[in-house]
Amino acid sequence: MSSDDASPAGNDRAGTGYGFPRRWWRTLAAHPPPGVDGLPRRWRSPLRGPWLTSTFGLVLLVTLPLVIVTGLLDYLAYGPRFSQAFPSDVGWLRPPAVDWPTRPSWLFRVTQGLHVTLGIMLVPVVLAKLWSVLPKLFDWPPARSVAQVLERLTLLLLVGGILFEIATGLLNMQYAYLFGFDFYTAHYFGAWVFTAALVAHVALKLPRMVTALRSRPPRRELATPRAATRPEPPDPDGLVAPAPGAATVSRRGALALVGGLSVLLGALTVGQSLDGVWRRTALLLPRGRQPDSGPNGFPVNRTALAAGIRPDDTGPAWRVTLRAGDRQFALDRAALLALPQHTARLPIACVEGWSTLQTWTGVRLRDLAAVVGADDVDAATVRSLEKAGLFRQATLAANQVLDPDSLLALRVNGADLTPDHGWPARIIVPALPGVHCTKWVAEIDFTRAPR
Repeated sequence: MSSDDASPAGNDRAGTGYGFPRRWWRTLAAHPPPGVDGLPRRWRSPLRGPWLTSTFGLVLLVTLPLVIVTGLLDYLAYGPRFSQAFPSDVGWLRPPAVDWPTRPSWLFRVTQGLHVTLGIMLVPVVLAKLWSVLPKLFDWPPARSVAQVLERLTLLLLVGGILFEIATGLLNMQYAYLFGFDFYTAHYFGAWVFTAALVAHVALKLPRMVTALRSRPPRRELATPRAATRPEPPDPDGLVAPAPGAATVSRRGALALVGGLSVLLGALTVGQSLDGVWRRTALLLPRGRQPDSGPNGFPVNRTALAAGIRPDDTGPAWRVTLRAGDRQFALDRAALLALPQHTARLPIACVEGWSTLQTWTGVRLRDLAAVVGADDVDAATVRSLEKAGLFRQATLAANQVLDPDSLLALRVNGADLTPDHGWPARIIVPALPGVHCTKWVAEIDFTRAPR
């Protein structure tokens, strides 16, 4: 570095010099927008600094990969091999084609519940992390070298990406589609943008995060009361306030506040993924709460009225049509009840995060395949009486059709299905997303494996 680079005119307050092209950055520095000059001195909290920022960053570094992985697993659960995962056309971002397993039967319940619950619990941590670096958003000039421009770009994608994923995810859980675009497409591609930015940001900042965490022993910091809380030494990133004021809360208190908010959000959310008295605590997501106490008293995502199912559609004239090649049979409910019945206790889980464990009774799908001679079944496409909607039909892989607990369910908890739960018959498959457990079944088309 030349002497000119080391001069006060060429440095910011943290001592970092300008890179190429120096004249451009200095010109920007000399002409700040109105209100920006001197703004960093207004941020006076003595809590801000590398240690606190890195502590929040460590929590996110450990937990965000779990949110990302469970989100990708949930995409796989929708069956991209059959072009029924949304979005279906993702180009080279398509994950490897695999048949989603049916065991353990609670697999999707756990992955989707964890994705939603953990995502909600991390909201206070994300906001706290953004608060800890807030003064950096008002730095002028916004960058001091080409390398820093690239770093700030990854930071923009990182912050914008996680806020976008949180906002769209929360709105989707409440069925509040205020954003005017397809949630599945935007959330999927937004997740990849955020993941790429996260990897780049970690690669750039991990060494500094490790150094910051080692600079202050956690036990000592957590034992420091408010009266003894002092600012950290000035740091290269300029996170420490240049003119800190007196502490109004200790770092221990700040961490306890953020952690307490996360636990509270988790306590008000996790009940939708559990059964029994816990479901009453799902106050943030009322659609996941128990509507009543009867055999059919568990949540539904789409009612018969919303799906346009009329009483005449499911009356005495109702039939389920079974097909396999040129063979076809139509069975009414009495004929289905005359077939061997099987009972299985299986969960049903919705993409919004709620799930419930119920006891289902009906005819095994593999027995229905045998009725039309499809013993060598490769897949089965199930169609609903629903006339519209993304999930009016679903394709099941061979392992899902042949699982001994995969049913065309006629009863639940010893009682007939209600119209909202799919009367006169619905699909129930272990570990399958609830939207693919088709209700009001009209047709099942079995595809034989190629010989």
